[in-house]
Amino acid sequence: MTERPMPTEEGILAFHKRCEDFYPADAVDADIGRQRGWYDALCAAFDAPPPGGMIKQDGVIAGRIPVRRYRPAAVTSATRLFYIHGGGFVVGSLDSHDAICAELSEAAGAELVSVDYRLSPEHVWPAAFDDCWAVLIELLLESHPVVVVGDSAGGNLAAGIVLKARDEGLTGIAGQALVYPGLGGDLASGSYLEMAEAPGLSTADVAYYREVYKAPEEAVHAFPLRAENLAGLPPAFITGAHFDPLRDDARAYAARLARAGVPVEFREEKQMIHAWLRARFMSAGAKAGFAALCDAVRRMAHP
Repeated sequence: MTERPMPTEEGILAFHKRCEDFYPADAVDADIGRQRGWYDALCAAFDAPPPGGMIKQDGVIAGRIPVRRYRPAAVTSATRLFYIHGGGFVVGSLDSHDAICAELSEAAGAELVSVDYRLSPEHVWPAAFDDCWAVLIELLLESHPVVVVGDSAGGNLAAGIVLKARDEGLTGIAGQALVYPGLGGDLASGSYLEMAEAPGLSTADVAYYREVYKAPEEAVHAFPLRAENLAGLPPAFITGAHFDPLRDDARAYAARLARAGVPVEFREEKQMIHAWLRARFMSAGAKAGFAALCDAVRRMAHP
């Protein structure tokens, strides 16, 4: 039997253990309601208060899509940040990434909007994508530059809507930041094999989430790595986790963007596992990775 790949950093190992206390490794075998209950409890356990003076306001866009707006005490950029949460297209909400959004908004000195897109299996492709697209259009219509940020499944949605914006000739996207994104790589090669049993996310989990989402193989905006041409996309910051089956998606997309002439910054967090954003107060590696994300987004918001 192949030894399970594991990092050695104590902080991230403690984070992983704490996560499994809330969200068991075989969670995808449970019904959707139970998965969401576990995930909500996990997120609540890692919640943090917002920065002082921050204003948060919930609302709807397009008459039906819930959003949350964050305004830091010191707004130093007219650029808006658009955050799309992860969760395999199955779990997550405005609350699941609330603290992450607040801290990112504060660090960038920019207003941020997060979206509560429709989840699978109740709503399959393209529901989540369409919701994120509608919010992006609304933000672009407000005539401010937009930086699109997403983690995991949210990284997939972020990359997809940015691709569609280019395809449709839209302007105003100042940058994209993708955090351990799933971009449609081959499940039978590379990190999907090497990290098939990685802590926090397995290749079997990725296959499950793809099946639940039900995006057709030919839907390029659902599988950005399959796009033939990546030229003309906005600058990108991409960060992956070494101990993650999605690792090579991040590597491959960054390389292809660079070859297409797109300005790109790439980081691979050598001791991190999937979902390390939530470990930023427990792990030195996660803290450094989050600081790098904040710095990249701040620079995109202040060109």
